[in-house]
Amino acid sequence: MATVTINAVPSTTLADNDGIAPMAVRLAPLIQLDDQAFMQLADQNPDYRFEQNSAGELVIMAPTGGDSGNQNFDLLLQLGMWHKKHKLGKCFDSSTMFVLPNRARRSPDASWVANSRWNALTKEQQRSFPPICPDFVIELRSPSDQLHVLTDKMAEYLANGAQLGWLIDPRNKTVHVYRPGSEPVILQSPPSVSGEPLLPGFTLDTTELFSISVE
Repeated sequence: MATVTINAVPSTTLADNDGIAPMAVRLAPLIQLDDQAFMQLADQNPDYRFEQNSAGELVIMAPTGGDSGNQNFDLLLQLGMWHKKHKLGKCFDSSTMFVLPNRARRSPDASWVANSRWNALTKEQQRSFPPICPDFVIELRSPSDQLHVLTDKMAEYLANGAQLGWLIDPRNKTVHVYRPGSEPVILQSPPSVSGEPLLPGFTLDTTELFSISVE
């Protein structure tokens, strides 16, 4: 298989002070990326973050900076501590690629899948890009992220089966809570956010997340 290398991103992607718009590259019908090809593309271009939308376009995003990486680590640490105690499912970090029912390939910043749904996958499906939408997803807005891009992504998760989603925006100190069948609820500077009833006993402490300036 031919190696695909990304050499540059356009300098015009900076639209305004709301962040950097991800670049979408139309591949079809000339190129079809299966899981192996997608993985090779990511391996050959470690300085880029890739996803693929439901239209089959390759989405190239800006890398995450230090503060956002630190915030994401705090998210994963808290989710992981809850997981170790309850063991009701499987937790995943941002390096995990899921293939959603609409064929989009997405990598939430943090996610969780209930044991019953995870165990229904074959071992091969679990080893590769799991063909499943997580039950719970978290997207953490970094300074380079445009808010409307993330809200669209959260809506996509719900449309594909997610039962709970949190869009955490440290810049505005807000948490957008998404649940099926209802409008998102925006919490302003909440000290914590509860995952009940989907995640019994899990409460995210947002103190550290909102303590870092992202101006």
